[in-house]
Amino acid sequence: MRAKLEVKRLLLTEKLDQLGSKEPPSALKLDPDTVSLSANSSNHDSPTPSKLFMDGIINNLSGLFKPKCEMLPALTLVQEVDRPLGQQDWYHGAIPRLEVQQLLTNDGDFLVRKSQEKQGYVLSVQWEGSCKHFLIQNTDNLYRLDGESFLSIPLLISHLLSSQQHITKRSSIVLKTPVLKVLVTNVGVCTTQGNFGDVYSGCLCSDNTPVAVKSCKENLAPEHKSKFLMEARILKQYDHPHIVKLIGVCTQKQPIYIIMELVQGGDFLSFLRHEGHSLKPKMLVKMTEDVASGMKFLESKKCIHRDLAARNCLVAEHNVVKISDFGMSRQQDDGVYSAEGGLRQIPVKWTSPEALNYGRFTTESDVWSFGVFLWEAFSMGMTPYTSMTNQQTRDEVEKGYRMPAPHGCPVEISRIMSSCWQYDPRNRPSFKKLRAELNAIYNKIT
Repeated sequence: MRAKLEVKRLLLTEKLDQLGSKEPPSALKLDPDTVSLSANSSNHDSPTPSKLFMDGIINNLSGLFKPKCEMLPALTLVQEVDRPLGQQDWYHGAIPRLEVQQLLTNDGDFLVRKSQEKQGYVLSVQWEGSCKHFLIQNTDNLYRLDGESFLSIPLLISHLLSSQQHITKRSSIVLKTPVLKVLVTNVGVCTTQGNFGDVYSGCLCSDNTPVAVKSCKENLAPEHKSKFLMEARILKQYDHPHIVKLIGVCTQKQPIYIIMELVQGGDFLSFLRHEGHSLKPKMLVKMTEDVASGMKFLESKKCIHRDLAARNCLVAEHNVVKISDFGMSRQQDDGVYSAEGGLRQIPVKWTSPEALNYGRFTTESDVWSFGVFLWEAFSMGMTPYTSMTNQQTRDEVEKGYRMPAPHGCPVEISRIMSSCWQYDPRNRPSFKKLRAELNAIYNKIT
């Protein structure tokens, strides 16, 4: 580094000598560290961004007409390309192709990732409705697509961004907007344990926003990691006040993290068991209506939650409830999901008969689960079918048994539960109707 700086010093000295004794304005004084990236740029016949930057400095010194503000973009460019590839915000590491396609949405959106099929790195760009992938060539430690070569991938990307050149000779694609990865710091407080890994609280590096961080165990099989990322793929599409918001996914290195908004009040089941007896009926109805509202939204998106329960809802400020834990969720074009692989992880006491018997999950089976959720809410967090095993529950439900309403439960709520537990899915209400009914009950309670 010292040798490179010395070369730059000598080059600048030579140019300044050619200009004579006229002093440049103080706004153009440069820190030697700022220009260090342009070292070795003279080794190439074609101009690189760093060489163009040096030429710009010389032109400014000789003309003495350009104000300070015109220097800032060039200086910023140099400071950004000075960071290694792994520290670039648009470098996402070994992110799967499927994840890339969901991150890039508009023409010109791009990121760089590590190739999973070949040695090297890939530039992925959204263009004209599809995601294009270009393997970055590396020859003699120089990086290129099919044009000029650069000393590093950050220099290559910086050049393509600033010049707005087509990224290859045979395409009309230009880079416009880098899709930035999410960086998390202070991940260390484990709050819960899940099937795929632990859940932590953390902070975003950018602004210290508190977040919840779901981790994926490093030794999980690829198919299980894919299931772990399913939650992120589903949540990425949704923005609703009663659904936990996805912030991003960290896949650059192991373990993989899903970053979500941190809902400080904890899960609704624990809230019911510790705070439920202090809640007025009107507030409890409002909290269940929140969940019906979120499920109505999922219903409109043909998304099947498959694990709706008090434990999978979170309590935010002012007792607002948000649906969480989409690890078992599926979004289906026809609104029907057929499960395979047995019932080991299916919550039997919350699951509808047709889902248990035939693996057929629909919005109607989520409605059945919502009825059990209501029972949990108005029993202050008791376990459904308290004295029964899972198998006993299945057998009794098939025979026609339904749980009686909890003590003190409003009659209107009891009727809603019964409607959710109709054996024929076609006879169950929609979430749109459920939300309307709960809202009417809420407005009637004084």
